[in-house]
This record gives sequence, structure tokens and C-alpha cells, in this order.
Amino acid sequence: MAEALIPVIDVGAFVKKGDDAEACEAVARALHACGCLVVKDPRVDAKRNEAFLDLMEAYFEQSDGVEDARPDLHYQVGVTPSGVEKARPRCEEASTLTDKPRSECPPLPDAKWRFFWRVGERPSSSKFEELNAPAVIPEGFPEWERTMNNWGESLVDTATTVAEMAALGFGLERGAFSKKMRQAPHLLAPTGSDLKLLTEDEPPLKRKAHEVRLGTVLAGFHTDLNFLSVHGKSRFPGLTVWTRSGKAVAPKIPDGCLLLQAGKQFEHLTAGHVLAGFHEVVASEKTAVAARTAKENGRSLWRVSSTCFAHIASDEVLEPLGRFASSDSAADFPPTLTGDQVKAELIAISLAW
Repeated sequence: MAEALIPVIDVGAFVKKGDDAEACEAVARALHACGCLVVKDPRVDAKRNEAFLDLMEAYFEQSDGVEDARPDLHYQVGVTPSGVEKARPRCEEASTLTDKPRSECPPLPDAKWRFFWRVGERPSSSKFEELNAPAVIPEGFPEWERTMNNWGESLVDTATTVAEMAALGFGLERGAFSKKMRQAPHLLAPTGSDLKLLTEDEPPLKRKAHEVRLGTVLAGFHTDLNFLSVHGKSRFPGLTVWTRSGKAVAPKIPDGCLLLQAGKQFEHLTAGHVLAGFHEVVASEKTAVAARTAKENGRSLWRVSSTCFAHIASDEVLEPLGRFASSDSAADFPPTLTGDQVKAELIAISLAW
């Protein structure tokens, strides 16, 4: 599996001066060719990521998966226990890839947990109130709001910067994408997976539903429904992403950097010039090695992803922008309210009905 196919782009000059034509073109090329990129952003504070991971490990270790869950709101705030979310079947697409995914097809429910935390300002009114609901604040964590907001806002800031650089790189106005992100239901969206069985020489023969063993699919092969997904460093490996060419990549995120991958909303706004990127998370041999090391060092055995879903605002219309509106594929992307697109995707992945 390749580890060096994802471009690494320094956005520092753009952040400082608001202009870097070469970097903007590089961002646009990376999103078209790979669907993802790693960015070096001077605003990324590793200490905030560490505080966030510490907090979420402590939360998942004690959560019952019920008290903080909001199934009536399509699980779009609060906790989602394992065995609920299930990826769309993408068997045909998976079969054409150079590197095949390890996920079952048709997919099984994911073994991962999830917590959704709203980031940023919300609209005063929306046709899609359930997608813009107030946040759930778990009891017993006085530092919760500060820690979640500090890290979540950092990730959304980077996503907004990349959106503006991509727009300029594609020959659009700087705010073509970012103005549609204002008051959107951005989500800090950490996943949680209990890896304790990976540290045992002889795990129990009797299997329990959704427990994590070697080879367990934590998140099935899928694309994200939002605009841009942002990933900080996790303490455990397991993520694999696919480039447009069908190559699987195990991304490495250097210090001071973040991984970004395009979602379905980006694909819609560019009429497929940027494709939503496939990815999966599997408990691999490398995951097991990291889990055993964590156990030896007395650290938590919960794998927490440092993930944020940057969205287009629910009441904005998704349709190809600028030069993409006249492309041959534009007709495949009819005007759609973003909230309707999100609800349809949530139904498809078993989070809504």
C-alpha cells in the first residue's frame, strides 16, 4: 500500500498574506487528481489535538451509548453507538479499483462509535432544524465545550482556507465555496473504537456483536456526504484512502499538518471535477501493534479519530458553480437543497428513516 501519493501543501503564505497562486493551483490539482491532500497550516496546535483526544478517550470509556444519543435527530448531535451506521453498498465501484478494500460487501454495520459536536455559528432559522439542533453536552466533563470548540474551530478554519484556495485554483471567485459554508452544520465528529481485544494473546472464542478483533472493519468503505472532511493525527493507525486512480494510500499526517478529503457536496458543486474520496478504517496488524504499545504504557485503548466534517449550509442550493455549470456532466448534478441531500444520505447509511 502506498504512503506517499498524497500531496503535501503549505498554506502558511496564503493564511498570512491572503494570496499564493502557486499553492492555490496545487490545492486544485490535488483535489482533482487525488480527492485529498495534506496541508501544513501554521494555526494547527498539536496541544489542542492532544487535549481533544484525551477528552474523547475518557468519554468513550464511560459512555452507555444511550443517554447522550439523539436518534430522533438522525444522530446528528451526541453519541452514536456501534452497530448503527452502515455504509452504502459500493460493491461495483470497489470491484474496479486497483487496490481492493477490505470491507465486507454488502457492508455490515460499523463497529465504531461516533460523537457529533456542532462547531460554529448556527442559523437563526432553517428549513432543516433537525440538522442544526443544539449540541449535546455530556455530564461530568467541565472542560468539554472549551476543548471541543478549540479544536473544532481550528479544523473548520483550515477547511475554509482550503475551500478558498481551491476556488481560486479552479478559476472561481475566492468565496465561491466558503460563502456557502457560513452557518453550516459543521461537525466535530470523532469516532471511537475499543481495541482491548487486539492486545490479548488469546481473545475469547465467543464473539460479541461489533467487538473489535484483528481485521474488524471499524468504518466500512464509503465516501463522506459533506463538503470537506478534515483529519488531525490519531494515536492509532487504520485509515486507508483511495485516490481517483484507484490506488489505496495509508496517509501519514506530519506534525503541524492535517489531512483533507473531498465529500459529496464538493463533487456536486464541481460537477464531478472533484470526486468524493473513498476510504475505510480497519483494525490492522499496525493497529494491533499500536494498541499493545499503548497498553504497555498505561494509555487508553480506545482509538479516537480526530475528524471534522465541514459542510455547506443546509439552506444553500447545491449546483455546479462557475465553469463547472457548463461542463458535459453538469446535468448529472441538478440543483438540490443541501439539507435534502444530507437527509437522503443519512437515510442511505441508516442514521435516518
